[in-house]
Amino acid sequence: MEKKDIKKVVLAYSGGLDTSIIIPWLKENYNDPEIIAVAGNVGQADELEGLEEKAIKTGASKLIVADLVDEMVEDIIIPSLKMDAKYETYLLGTAFARPVIGKKLAEIAVAEGADAIVHGCTGKGNDQVRFELAIKRFAPDMKVIAPWREWSIKSRDEEIDYAEAHNVPLKISRETNYSKDKNIWHLSHEGLDLEDPANEPQYEKPGFLEMGVSPIQAPDTPTYITLDFEAGAPVAFNGEKMKASKIIEKLNEVGGANGIGIIDIVENRLVGMKDRGVYETPGGTILYFAHELLEQITVDKETLHVKQKLAIDYADMIYNGKWYTPLQEALTAFANESNKYVTGTVKIKLYKGNMIPAGITSPYSLYSESLASFGESDYDQKDSKGFITLWGLPTKVQAYREQGKL
Repeated sequence: MEKKDIKKVVLAYSGGLDTSIIIPWLKENYNDPEIIAVAGNVGQADELEGLEEKAIKTGASKLIVADLVDEMVEDIIIPSLKMDAKYETYLLGTAFARPVIGKKLAEIAVAEGADAIVHGCTGKGNDQVRFELAIKRFAPDMKVIAPWREWSIKSRDEEIDYAEAHNVPLKISRETNYSKDKNIWHLSHEGLDLEDPANEPQYEKPGFLEMGVSPIQAPDTPTYITLDFEAGAPVAFNGEKMKASKIIEKLNEVGGANGIGIIDIVENRLVGMKDRGVYETPGGTILYFAHELLEQITVDKETLHVKQKLAIDYADMIYNGKWYTPLQEALTAFANESNKYVTGTVKIKLYKGNMIPAGITSPYSLYSESLASFGESDYDQKDSKGFITLWGLPTKVQAYREQGKL
């Protein structure tokens, strides 16, 4: 399809630097197509304020805001929590949001009769893959336009130059020009001084952290919380029943206030390069910690160990944009089945960036004090002799072979 044939496009629109300048760029370079801006509400809160006015003022015909918070939480985050999926300690915040946004872009593009879908992802990043694989799943013949793979702009400074030349309003300056992504689960920071791993992040600088405070600035007294789970999914915070997205919001507040969930990592991107980022994930960090504590007493050894191995594959799958695949369905089925008895209450003490276990209970606990006790026990210690004889038999036979006794 030639540029002149593209009359209507759907743009993944956040109102950030990239997508803000894409609207006038499309008008100039694609024969003035109609641009329908689509913002996926994945819990970025105040970032949606004034978005419609800005999109229309810069050339979009309309803005569609799709509420995707609960879909992302229930369909992607909860199964990932059940699997304890982490990508190199990263809790997959951006990767969780992209599949549902990509799916919605495809659905809207088909419904609106659009000729193409446009996104602002760079050719270096992971998000281009995540968006486009979701689009291929739900609109396989849809053309995708990625301006970063076409235009002559080479840096975020040049993007700001373009915005200023086209009177596009921005909320950032050259000094605060971090590349950020925010949703209900996390906030990422990349670029500027963070591009050099030798530089310490400015955690105590006002305005750097947005979801919480540095552990140094956290209260001098601990905060106790409780979380209730049913079959691996969170159902209550401090004894109050609520849906999972509300629990995450509550945990973001209390976790952020106590300096929880800040990590600084150099991760391996899908495209092959290493990338340094700072992530704020206060609520998600607490949820993962609590869930893993509850698993300690409710999941049998073999299942837990297999799940720990599969967690790496599950995280890789999400990170690499392959959520809408048969593999995901199969692994999610395992996650759900392995969490069948992960029900109970976890109490945690939060203190200056630390999470300290303060008690675990479950009606399905496999822990037996009468077996594990150092005092009088139901365990017959004489049973271990025969077990060790059989367990060590291959080792004994190997020794005999080396000694020529076989």
